[in-house]
Amino acid sequence: MSVEPAIRDTTSAAAVEAASPTTLPPELRSPEQPVIFFDGVCGLCNHWIDFILARDRKQQFRFSPLQGETARECLGAAAGESLSSVVLRDATGTYRKTDAVWRMLTRLGGIWWCAGGLLRLVPRPIRDGGYDFVARHRYRWFGQKETCRLPTPAERARFLP
Repeated sequence: MSVEPAIRDTTSAAAVEAASPTTLPPELRSPEQPVIFFDGVCGLCNHWIDFILARDRKQQFRFSPLQGETARECLGAAAGESLSSVVLRDATGTYRKTDAVWRMLTRLGGIWWCAGGLLRLVPRPIRDGGYDFVARHRYRWFGQKETCRLPTPAERARFLP
């Protein structure tokens, strides 16, 4: 069984840097730490971020709401269009939907590495179809907040505006 190649965002780091060279901090121009962009008002998305925070023992991930300025600067116009998808941006590219999810899980290690590997084996059209179904109903099933998630004082350093 062959594994599908990853869909990567065609926006190069150089293009992002050229778009806003003075506003992006150096660590976001070439992200060593992966950044997870999420819908800050979505109940499911906030539960996912809590899940990642609780299991990210290496504190490798940073987080930013898709409604925030970091998402606008890093993802450009795609930030507003991506509200129905979690986005992972790391040194290898920008990933959406289940390509982002399985990469997050494998980075967590342990049993989550196995879960991410198993998810990756499912053909992308099937896994993304399931993802899209949940995304269409997430506000009804998990609620929608009036404002974006506010990090606790202990989490604040890992959250970007």
